[in-house]
Amino acid sequence: MSAAPLRDASAGREPTGTPPIVLDERVRVGQHRVRTRVIGEGAPLLLINGIGANIEMWQPLAAQLPHRQLIMFDMPGTGGSSTPLVPRPMYLYARLTAALIRKLGYDSVDVLGLSWGGAAAQHLAVGFPRTVRRLVLCATLPGWPSVPGNPSALRILMDRRRYTDTDYLRKVAPTLYGGEIRRDPTLLAEQERARAGRPPGTWGYVGPMVAAMTFTNWPTMNLVQAPTLVVAGDDDPIVPLLNARILAYGIPGAHLHVLEGAGHLFLHTQPERVAPVIDMFLNGAER
Repeated sequence: MSAAPLRDASAGREPTGTPPIVLDERVRVGQHRVRTRVIGEGAPLLLINGIGANIEMWQPLAAQLPHRQLIMFDMPGTGGSSTPLVPRPMYLYARLTAALIRKLGYDSVDVLGLSWGGAAAQHLAVGFPRTVRRLVLCATLPGWPSVPGNPSALRILMDRRRYTDTDYLRKVAPTLYGGEIRRDPTLLAEQERARAGRPPGTWGYVGPMVAAMTFTNWPTMNLVQAPTLVVAGDDDPIVPLLNARILAYGIPGAHLHVLEGAGHLFLHTQPERVAPVIDMFLNGAER
């Protein structure tokens, strides 16, 4: 299906500069209530965010993709979704994502995964190949073992205060995210508001972190069937560029697009720069 049979849950409430909201509610998926938002019309694109990140953080990118139907959700443990009682491996997050796609009425969708979400997206593409039409992996890695990031950035990444303490975020953001934020910290202003609105709880942050530390796609990388675009910045302290090169080499037919001078959060802080690349790929242009 190109669009799911969803009711209008939010007439008059859509954010300025983005397509109208089709669905905005907590959807029951197995044992979880998953906060889900679907906006706009067109070919469906599912967005899987980074660790601890909520729906609101997609706003800048959503404004740059007005001709697509965007499916956004808070992964369990994040934002308005319920929190698992125990940590779970990455493939279970992928299984839940596939179940959500079916619950919303789609047969297949394009999928974009950012950072932690890129790990879940890889498992989704391998475990549920008919669900993923095209795959975009942004600022992500193949899992353990991978090329490690800057030790200072990784130490900061372990602390969820970047979602709860704006002053702390401003202090550590240049070291953590690098690239454009190191040069212009004001680019993070919109993200500060989005993060503060629905920060992850302690246990909701620990669970995905455990999944990230135990995740690997090395044995199954060559099983990804979906046409794949790998996008990375060359100044990312969390996920060094070599990880993207490994993914692009290991996934059959994958293409790599490197953003010069970009850090880890280019999708959120420079969406106008990367959205045309993503849109062109999803429309069938390989480069």
